Amino acid sequence: MSKSFEAQGSIHSIGETTEYGNNGFTKREFVIQLTGEGENSAYPNHIALELIKDKCSLIDGYNIGDQIQVHFNLSGRLWSSAGKPEKCFTSLQAWRVENLSAGNFEQAPVASAYDNAPFATNNGDSGYDDIPF
Repeated sequence: MSKSFEAQGSIHSIGETTEYGNNGFTKREFVIQLTGEGENSAYPNHIALELIKDKCSLIDGYNIGDQIQVHFNLSGRLWSSAGKPEKCFTSLQAWRVENLSAGNFEQAPVASAYDNAPFATNNGDSGYDDIPF
């Protein structure tokens, strides 16, 4: 299992969704310039992140220059081919994108344990007969 991280930055570029193979695997890449605490604008850091499968649409509605916070998993794998040296591939797979532009902070709604709780309705039927209030 990979560990989860987050980064803040401005969107530098957004790629198109690309389909690989015959099984419908999709991937979309985007690049952010890191901003925020600890970043020196004289030496900007650009990082490439990827969205896979159903997450490819998370970057829809964003534009170059938008300030975002990205939650991602860091993962890697080894690859070797006969007669060639082993290679290591590292990927930053984004799973959540939050808008920080212009002080606007938006994020996808997060379901909580309370969303599906059986609370009392107007007819008084809560499913609980022994509630003391």
